[in-house]
Amino acid sequence: MTRFIQLHILTSYPAANLNRDDLGAPKSMRFGEANRLRVSSQSLKRAWRTSDVFKAALGGEHLGTRTKELGRNVFSALTQGTTLEAVWNDPDATGSLERLNDTRAEGIARAIAGVFGKVKAEPKTAADASPTQKRQDLLESLEIEQLAHVSCEESQAASALVEACRASDKVPDAEALSLLRKNVKAADIAMFGRMLTDDKPDSKNDKKTKIKRAQFSVEAAVQVAHAVTVHRAVAEDDFFTAVDDLNRDDAGAGHMGVSEFGAGLYYLYICIDRTLLAENLGGDSDLVAASLAALATAACTVAPTGKQASYASRAYACFALAEKGDDQPRNLSLAFLKPVGETDKEQAGNIGEAAVKRLIETKASMDKVYGQELAQQSFNVFSGVGTLAELVAFVGAE
Repeated sequence: MTRFIQLHILTSYPAANLNRDDLGAPKSMRFGEANRLRVSSQSLKRAWRTSDVFKAALGGEHLGTRTKELGRNVFSALTQGTTLEAVWNDPDATGSLERLNDTRAEGIARAIAGVFGKVKAEPKTAADASPTQKRQDLLESLEIEQLAHVSCEESQAASALVEACRASDKVPDAEALSLLRKNVKAADIAMFGRMLTDDKPDSKNDKKTKIKRAQFSVEAAVQVAHAVTVHRAVAEDDFFTAVDDLNRDDAGAGHMGVSEFGAGLYYLYICIDRTLLAENLGGDSDLVAASLAALATAACTVAPTGKQASYASRAYACFALAEKGDDQPRNLSLAFLKPVGETDKEQAGNIGEAAVKRLIETKASMDKVYGQELAQQSFNVFSGVGTLAELVAFVGAE
């Protein structure tokens, strides 16, 4: 079994704002002393792991959930008389199970959420605050300070513990709080990793009672680069107006505004450590193959959802190259250090075809210089050569 799988993908997006910065503009960067548009790896990974492609290929039992709200969900389940699973899907769900008082439910919720990360401090709500405000402050205080990636097995264990605590009306002890799993089979956690940190010791707690979370961290088997345009690109302004349908007295706009967008052909690089992925998934070869197929399919067909209602910028990859080998991986962004379309020949032709040519030539030069002979598979929409199915089968095969 070869260790590394590398994917080099080109995708063309028309007017879009897939991934915004703090000012609402498409993310950007400087590369090769030229302005480029960018889509962050975080945005891409979230789009993939929450996509129908992942759900269809891997099912709910092999996908985790990233959340800060485990504690507040436990509290809601105990005080609303329903299960944790029901609250997970609908925070306002109620049921006919026994309801615990707020004080007892809070203690249980803090204990269970604390397994996965540090829980926020107890609320300091003003004495004259309304009951609604007090409850809202309490719920927010039960959130974990950082997003926790919880596997299906772990959420099931938490659900069982919630019911045990409901029956006993007691805060769980250290043994019962052993909810974290060393060998979880959550494909998204195995691929993209998770980081859990231990609480810092303080004078109020005995070190022995601290949950050692760090040992349940998972090293990501998949590395995803930020996608970047292969050519010069900048965000543009879209001035828009909206008309008040019921206003018959003023012919002007009922609303005016400006939003930013950009368009371009993006290069994306993905590196997969198959050996580590197999280790993270407990050696389950079928799940490894399914995970790789889901990732390759999603990377070529799923776009981030930012501003899709405004731009309908969904796109499939126009070129993808997969490589396998044990040699150290290397990104091929060097092909686009000089922006595509800067020469007369490239300006006269299709910028997509020019980018594909650059990528293939750079790979050939790298292989020659470093003496590499990597197995490969590709598809090219411009020439009609190859298929996604062939690429996915190549990526998934040992």
